Amino acid sequence: MEVAASSDQYRSSSSSASSPARRYYLPKPGALRRPISFEDSPDWDDIHPDDTIHLASAASASISIASSAYPSPSPSLPPGPSSASTAACRERKLAGATLVWKDLTVSSLAATTNRFSDRLVKSSNGYALPATLTVIMGPARSGKSTLLRAIAGRLSATERIYGEVFVNGAKSPLPYGSYGYVDRDDVLIESLTVREMLYFSALLQLPGFLSSKKSIVEDAIAAMSLCDHADKLIGGNCFMKRLPTGERRRVSIARELVMRPHVLFIDEPLYNLDSVSALLLMVTLKKLASTGCTIIFTMYQSSTEVFGLFDRICLLSNGNTLFFGETLACLQHFSNAGFPCPIMQSPSDHFLRAINTDFDRIIAMCKNLQDDQGDFSSVSMDTAVAIRTLEATYKQSADSIAVESMIAKLTEKEGPCLKGKGRASDAARIVVLTWRSLLIMSRDWKYFWIRLALYMLIALSIGTVFTDIGHSLSSVMVRISAIFAFVSFVILLSASGVPAHIDEVKIYSHEEANRHSGTMVFLLGNFLSSIPFLFLVSILSSLVFYFLIGLRNEFSFLMYFVITIFVCLLANEALMMIIAYIWLETYKCSLTLIFLYVIMMLVAGYFRIRENLPYPVWTYPLSFISFHTYAVQGLVENEYVGTSFAVGQIRTIPGVQAVRGSYDISSSTNAKWVNLLVLLLMAIGYRIVLYLLLRLDVRKHARMLGNWRSWWPSVHSATGAK
Repeated sequence: MEVAASSDQYRSSSSSASSPARRYYLPKPGALRRPISFEDSPDWDDIHPDDTIHLASAASASISIASSAYPSPSPSLPPGPSSASTAACRERKLAGATLVWKDLTVSSLAATTNRFSDRLVKSSNGYALPATLTVIMGPARSGKSTLLRAIAGRLSATERIYGEVFVNGAKSPLPYGSYGYVDRDDVLIESLTVREMLYFSALLQLPGFLSSKKSIVEDAIAAMSLCDHADKLIGGNCFMKRLPTGERRRVSIARELVMRPHVLFIDEPLYNLDSVSALLLMVTLKKLASTGCTIIFTMYQSSTEVFGLFDRICLLSNGNTLFFGETLACLQHFSNAGFPCPIMQSPSDHFLRAINTDFDRIIAMCKNLQDDQGDFSSVSMDTAVAIRTLEATYKQSADSIAVESMIAKLTEKEGPCLKGKGRASDAARIVVLTWRSLLIMSRDWKYFWIRLALYMLIALSIGTVFTDIGHSLSSVMVRISAIFAFVSFVILLSASGVPAHIDEVKIYSHEEANRHSGTMVFLLGNFLSSIPFLFLVSILSSLVFYFLIGLRNEFSFLMYFVITIFVCLLANEALMMIIAYIWLETYKCSLTLIFLYVIMMLVAGYFRIRENLPYPVWTYPLSFISFHTYAVQGLVENEYVGTSFAVGQIRTIPGVQAVRGSYDISSSTNAKWVNLLVLLLMAIGYRIVLYLLLRLDVRKHARMLGNWRSWWPSVHSATGAK
């Protein structure tokens, strides 16, 4: 064939014929592939094992389908030699699913007109079969990721889909557990090992017993060739390097494999990978596809070796489909349109060079420019002309007719219906998240250990500065200053935990998007896991400060002091989570928190008594929402209510009267408990606010937040077309 001849010419000129990687470029038709270790899908257990999947070959011009458009799992092949790392794993097969998208158009909400007028994807047609790799390729902002999310049913509230998506011939969404979706950016927990990361993911996603989940995790580790890295910390430590980028990417994919999905969607699997890691990952995905899984992914460009692993390619530019079909047929398509691939150039580089409008700026710069090597005529291709020519040629080509014919065949009757899989209960998820957060907090210094060290240092510093102040009437103002300084600086130093809270929100966002977690589950798990650590830092720092200052030497007063600091930190943690969720940047979060803390200190009644503050803004509402107001007031009441000071030899005044000259407190013995109750209500109230924010932005995608998306930092990956 002409395509094969062109391919042979290209391969012989680009590298030596003896290169071992060349076998990936054009696999032999019908070559058997040995399936890797992986769990069966329970939905296909009733299918006869003699039914076969006809694997698509890059050299084939047409697709053969055995008696049905919906192939069943391929039969197990005879076992071959296996490595020691996977010898204990069972050889399994996996059922894929047939996906078809027809006249698929995606529009986004225009900020100026408030209508769905901006078309990101325009009338795209294509399909993906089991045991194949289907790549959506194109330049930046061409609609690759938008098309992938549209097929997977993961469009945001600001995007609207038109057209049809078929799953095994039926117009129905993919049920839970039948597919996995991997974002472009890896969101991993740095303080867990690879095995722990996957194990907690399995506990969050799957119901059942722990023993069965362990075997599933081991299968996913073997499937992504992570056995040598299974017990390594993802983020590393002082004695171990962090996991390389390629392995981190494979961990992200393995996290979705614990559900044994029929379809796997991957956004930019080779993002930020070097050529060796990229080839290794794509070979691993090719092996995974050989078990029957349907894999669809996006890609900007690839090396020649990686390009040869693809079964089908969907080429996009500005939302328009310029080609869909076999990868080698795409070379012939470009040649027929008058843009043949140069001998020494990679096919993917040539495709992007022809359809990427960013090259027009390079053409303008290089026009009539010469150097010692010659002119720049090789970059003089007009991309606008190339795009129009390629699109027109494809619409009139036999490839387009073949795609329409295949789509009609795949949708003429419904195949096996994909069943939704069970999931872990909310109670089980809360336990798992609490357990995981406790493990993370115990290992990661960013959570509480650095704060514990800072709290102990500030308690020791303030305690030594204000030591030996005595218990006379003249010591009242000094002791109030010490209490105010301790509360203020403890809250201020809490900003050191911002990076950890940002990581928590990002992890939640990823897990909630993939339906592994929920808003209430996340908040309860985070709250329960933080209690022992907050209480630990509260009691240790309070003990140091309390006895150095010489406060009232009774256990009940000491416990009130510790509990007040603890509840104050609980309320502060909720506020930090809200700020972390809003900005998701350490610098902005720290700046915002410090500003809020300074304002709270100003209106707390220490620098000026609250009743003397200007009523609008400063008294109400700022002084009423300040942690410092209730914490300092409660601690001062705890210290001085019920006490008295001698004035001369025969006269005494109550402690409340001695304090009122410098701080406003109540003489009631129950007043301090009211302040403690207010702090507790603030801790609950801030978490309710956080819950509402998470629900609106992550699940509901409120229209107002959607219009503000241009400046509101999104927790998820950018929803604009890539």
